[in-house]
Amino acid sequence: MASAPNLQFKFVNYTGLEEGPSVIIMGATHGNETCGTEAIRRIMLELDSGERKIAAGSVTFVPVVNPLAYFKNERNGDRNLNRNLFPKDDPQDFEDRIANWLCPLLAQHDVLLDLHSFNAAHGEPFVMVGPVDNDGPLEAFKHAEQERALARRLGVRRFVTGWMAAYGGGVQRRSRGNAAELETVLRYGVGTTEYMRTTGGYALTLECGQHVDPKAPQVAYDAIVNTLAFLKLIEAPEPEPVPFEEMEALHMVAVYDKLDANDSFSRAWASFDPVQEGEQIGTRADGTPVLAEFSGRILFPDAKAGANSEWYYLTRANPEFGRN
Repeated sequence: MASAPNLQFKFVNYTGLEEGPSVIIMGATHGNETCGTEAIRRIMLELDSGERKIAAGSVTFVPVVNPLAYFKNERNGDRNLNRNLFPKDDPQDFEDRIANWLCPLLAQHDVLLDLHSFNAAHGEPFVMVGPVDNDGPLEAFKHAEQERALARRLGVRRFVTGWMAAYGGGVQRRSRGNAAELETVLRYGVGTTEYMRTTGGYALTLECGQHVDPKAPQVAYDAIVNTLAFLKLIEAPEPEPVPFEEMEALHMVAVYDKLDANDSFSRAWASFDPVQEGEQIGTRADGTPVLAEFSGRILFPDAKAGANSEWYYLTRANPEFGRN
């Protein structure tokens, strides 16, 4: 960290003359995911030149959330910022220092759009969406209608829900009823969007494409423009929602752990590969086959996972998305 120059935190705010929501749009939460950074800088140039203007409300841009990871051109600085994202009285690493700056900034806003990209060799953009309205202990929420309406206007057709519930189920299984351990590890599942929801706002993570896909910055840019137009921060036609019949909505149902370091996949799985009930996904170290419990799509397969940690998730279709 000492060799990295100019490690500082930067945001730029544009505020209109009329009342409106406060929006925060971020790039490079992970340092090698730069499509959001490119798109943010592009729209800031348009605002600075007068090509566009913020007419109502305000928008805060954070082109580079994690300057250490961005300098390294790696996912993380010292660790994954998008886990255990809370202010810390005694920061232990660079990401803790980011959290102490970023979390209060998030709390000043109503809406977050966090722009990411993914490592898979192929795949289309998708958006991670939060829970339905609820007052439960895991992820209480009251803005599902607004969050899902915005998600359908970002310009992508694939939607994924259920992160915290699936992640929490895995944590509960691993904790074996230890309440203190359960609470501690559940906090590890909180990233930018989950933290934003704890402040009373709503939030979306948009995965704009593969890291080096030349189309990804345009996906990010279009999502920014659509967000500002839909929330009426700029004077522009309201973007149309993606039609229900063109949507692919998936719900994360369960996480499956690697029980032994020698557990292995049956092939090189990629996120959103389809699986059929009973299809072999992998093999345990003792030779036991690992079979899909239901038909759906695999998500976030991690061949390099360690023992007793997340190995892959399974999703199934969520036809109620947007209607509930």
